[in-house]
Amino acid sequence: MTALKPQPGILDIAPYVGGRETVDGVDRVFKLSANETPLGPSPKAIEAFQTVGAGLSLYPEGSGLALRNAIADRYGLNAERIVCGAGSDELLHLLAQAYLGPGDEAIGCEHGFLVYPIITQAAGATFVSVAETDFTTNVDAILEAQSDATRIVFLANPNNPTSTYIPADEVRRLRGGLRDDVLLVLDAAYAEYVRRNDYEAGIELVATHDNVVMTRTFSKIYGLAALRLGWAYCPEAVADVLNRIRGPFNVNSPALMAGVAAMKDQSHVDKAAAHNEKWALWLSQEISALGLEVLPAVANFLAIRFPDVEGKRASDADNFLMSRGLILRGISAYGMPDFLRLSVGTEEANRLVVQTLKEFMGEAP
Repeated sequence: MTALKPQPGILDIAPYVGGRETVDGVDRVFKLSANETPLGPSPKAIEAFQTVGAGLSLYPEGSGLALRNAIADRYGLNAERIVCGAGSDELLHLLAQAYLGPGDEAIGCEHGFLVYPIITQAAGATFVSVAETDFTTNVDAILEAQSDATRIVFLANPNNPTSTYIPADEVRRLRGGLRDDVLLVLDAAYAEYVRRNDYEAGIELVATHDNVVMTRTFSKIYGLAALRLGWAYCPEAVADVLNRIRGPFNVNSPALMAGVAAMKDQSHVDKAAAHNEKWALWLSQEISALGLEVLPAVANFLAIRFPDVEGKRASDADNFLMSRGLILRGISAYGMPDFLRLSVGTEEANRLVVQTLKEFMGEAP
């Protein structure tokens, strides 16, 4: 009997591996590896989630209408051009499924989100990784990599795991240099954290072009990672395509209702953004003072480079931090073996990280 075989290329995909959550032998840990908000979700979102419990026997409203309307009201968008998904990950998968196939290529940056090559290969296409400049997207490199086979360009802005970004005029230059039959996917998972005047998440580009999609998530600043909820703002034709291939009830009712409440509680979002702005700067300054390089960050995490010195490498720091209950993220899978990624945490966690790094670097009293 012939053994079952998946489609060509599937077994060549390196599975995505999330950050660790526990440390053996350590009772109290601070998980600073997944870029989760230390403030948690809005109390209003928690209340909305709990009220759905009595109706778990009912299917969710299939189009996510209430959530699409809440998003549209918040940003002044056309709700018909919004598609909701089980996290922005699902929407990225759907875009690859819809617009990539054997013989096609998708372009992404060398230190970009690992999901991009996974979904490209899963669609039978080829992922083309382009070089960055100082761990920041290089628009010219992307445009130079464009070929007759290019169908999608994935751009995380801000980028994970570097926390760097490119300004709006560079994103517009990128769009202007792409063929009209190439889809530019702007992954703006961390947009709500950015406090730079020259940054735009992508709404304007989607509104004015037929080949740009912006994806967003409720997993980060909104604190709903456990519910897996995201949305995409699309040209009408792309929204139509996604609605044809997504599951008919792809977002569950608790997620939809919590998302509506979270979207309406702007004060909680503002509080989370203010906390991040304060502590991201503090962490960057304190860690840089230890002689460690910290990449310029605009999101809710920092990329910290450790020296290639025996006993002081990133892997050594990771083990030392974990022994104190501090879980950071090694990012060698992203081509950055000398770095650890640190999520901005509570004040207690942030101060403990700095104190522990001082000890690790031999600078603690």
